[in-house]
Amino acid sequence: MWKKSKWLCTAILATATFSFMFGNTTEAENALDPAPILTPVQSNGYSVLFDNSHGQTAGQSDWVIDGALSDFADALVDEGYTVEEFRSVEPLTLNDLLNYDVFVIPEAQIPFTASEQAAISSYAELGGGVFFIADHYNADRNLNRWDSNEIMNGWRRGAYLNPTLGMSLAEAAALNGVVSSRWLSDEFGVEFRYNSIDNTVANQIVAPSQSFGITTGISQVSIHAGSTIAITNPSIAKGIAYLPTGLTSAANKWSNSVDQGVYAGGGIAEGPFVAIGKKELGKAAFIGDSSPVEDATPKYRNEETGSVKRTYDGFTAHNNGELLVNIINWLATDETYTTFNGTAITLDQVTPRISIEDPLLSTEILNEPWRQPNAGYLWYDSSTFANGSYGSTVDPTPSVTYSAVTPDVLPVDGSAFNVTVTVEGLAPNSTIQGHRIQIYLTGGTAISQVRNDNGTWPTGYGYFDIGTLTANSQGTAQKTITMRLNSNVTATEGTLRLKDADGNNVITKAVVLGEGTGNEGPPEDPQQEIEIGNYKLILPQVLPTHGEEFKIGVEIKALTAGATISNAQLQFYLTGGTSISQVKNSNGTWPTSYGYGNVGTLTANAQGIAVGEVTVRINPTVTSTTATIRLRLGSSNNVLTAPISLQ
Repeated sequence: MWKKSKWLCTAILATATFSFMFGNTTEAENALDPAPILTPVQSNGYSVLFDNSHGQTAGQSDWVIDGALSDFADALVDEGYTVEEFRSVEPLTLNDLLNYDVFVIPEAQIPFTASEQAAISSYAELGGGVFFIADHYNADRNLNRWDSNEIMNGWRRGAYLNPTLGMSLAEAAALNGVVSSRWLSDEFGVEFRYNSIDNTVANQIVAPSQSFGITTGISQVSIHAGSTIAITNPSIAKGIAYLPTGLTSAANKWSNSVDQGVYAGGGIAEGPFVAIGKKELGKAAFIGDSSPVEDATPKYRNEETGSVKRTYDGFTAHNNGELLVNIINWLATDETYTTFNGTAITLDQVTPRISIEDPLLSTEILNEPWRQPNAGYLWYDSSTFANGSYGSTVDPTPSVTYSAVTPDVLPVDGSAFNVTVTVEGLAPNSTIQGHRIQIYLTGGTAISQVRNDNGTWPTGYGYFDIGTLTANSQGTAQKTITMRLNSNVTATEGTLRLKDADGNNVITKAVVLGEGTGNEGPPEDPQQEIEIGNYKLILPQVLPTHGEEFKIGVEIKALTAGATISNAQLQFYLTGGTSISQVKNSNGTWPTSYGYGNVGTLTANAQGIAVGEVTVRINPTVTSTTATIRLRLGSSNNVLTAPISLQ
């Protein structure tokens, strides 16, 4: 079962920015650049195309296959799919889709023209699968007055008779070809509702016999500010996952919902959270929230502000990942029936609607957009987008991050100890100077000294320069300094602070004072821990990438005492699925190729914890600075998948 990713590190880290926590950004790209293609090692013969031509990177969204949808894309690659991204400055056409088995539309923010809607419908009628991923109402990420639900449905709330209501002439011109219609209902038998339900779990899952097997092994799907779906034509649409009953607006609506948020108390009456459909020879699927699909590795900067985005590990939560892959497998499989009539499933009832869901009776509720965009940002003009965002032609300003590793307890007897400062995100091979460090007590009293280069100590306590830091070819600089504290200190807590050359506080972290061991410092090989659910990997903080071997510890919890695990396998791989690691054999030899390696037999102790260790090396020809590490049990049960930095 997929588990939510959580990173743990044995070192105490303090940072000036959060970019390393929430994913890396890449160079600027736009629709004229080649789109990424992820190719499996062993193809199943099917291909999946993800749309990135309708604002999928607006605001905090990063719905691209090598960004915050990379967990989803990588899982499909593992299944044998070729996965591609669709980029274009021209409207989508049927010819753009015909060579693919499934077309995924992640939370669009720019409306589809009538011709694009017709192309998608024709694609499905001819046998293609379409996956519509929406969100809650009032999720207008590019402030163009259209939410993803409205875009999918084909009409804008409170503006059915005039889809460009309230827009400037330039905005209206950018939406040339967009018309109001009940397209999704007419063509696919559903409509996304405008409710906004937060932080609950869809736990009413139909039986596999009622979902063509899609829900096999599925018991929970999460929703974090999302919507449900109205079934409007049960002959071609069916719900497969529902929210709990007993939901209330007071307890369960999204805090920024513009109306009651919960329309029918959850359950069947609220409409399914996940649904499937049959469209002539093809198929469709629908989900009312992007949260279960995303992961925490955004690629681009925010197009309006230029800030680093923050996304979440939704794909690995609950059964989200398994369900999404099952949906794609079903969408890609050809069927001869053209409706659900006469199949083994029981047809749904039409979902009851409330008056505000009628296009002609609906209102905006609040004036749109929900806030004014930053000065100079125009959602329809990529030349106004911030550096490093998708659509920009200018690379982002590097995000510099700082960390410091200290002993667990800093000695107060006057003995020396080491502190290692690491700076990442610098220009390769550059140098920086002027950084000063000190440790102080509550109230500001300085209690530390930094040893001089000649081995002597200063005569007072306070801030001291740490000298020159030189970045390597990857832009990382590291320096270890020797410090000591005033031996008159009796306090048990203090604060370490590092300032840059401009006087900015780039590290501020609490430290423990007490009976240290003297000369204690960071370990020679600082470690990092990656923990997801009951599975943990312990590996070096900096991974050698020149073919040198290193150790990885494996820990599995929640086992029965004495139980053995003998099918655990480990590997590193690049985006696209290329394996780059070897695990040393038990006889001390190395495999002749790169791929998954066996961890060996692990036996649980009395506390139900099994631990082991393997020796690994990475292909020395690898030049990438990022990869993915994965632990699996058997050939298909991926229990831990996480991004990893290569130095």
